[in-house]
Amino acid sequence: MPIVSFNALPDDARLWVFAASDPINGERAERLLTAVDEWLDEWKAHGEPLTCARDWRDDRFLAIGVDQSTAGASGCSIDALFRILQTLQREFGTSLLNGGRVFYRNKDGSVEMTTRAGFTEGAAKGEIDAETVVFDTSLTTVDSYRVEFERSAASSWHRDLLKEAMQS
Repeated sequence: MPIVSFNALPDDARLWVFAASDPINGERAERLLTAVDEWLDEWKAHGEPLTCARDWRDDRFLAIGVDQSTAGASGCSIDALFRILQTLQREFGTSLLNGGRVFYRNKDGSVEMTTRAGFTEGAAKGEIDAETVVFDTSLTTVDSYRVEFERSAASSWHRDLLKEAMQS
């Protein structure tokens, strides 16, 4: 069976992180994850099953990893992954694939989404600072996801947006 526990993936497994523009929880999350799991169970590259896993966090973040040591994801198989996510985002009325978004924890601990400009504006207003917890959806390995996905803005690429706020 190609689907494994996310924790079973090696550190160098390839990773994609998708973020929902709105929280998906309860029954909706169960339906989404069931659809993703069913698709991953059949995911292949050049006819070879891919050893893969997924992780779901904070009702927003879907991480999909592939162990490249057995069979690597090909361009066509990655395109197929994006196509199924396009279908699912339409079904669930959210965006999973749009770039340019910034996700962070507000002072109450809830996950918020904004644009880069909105993040900079929030920093200029004092609503966001170096200690604000941010999420890095640009990570490409399972190890980096395990270690760096959720961290302070000061220790992430988000610090550049904080600098922009100070220059405004």
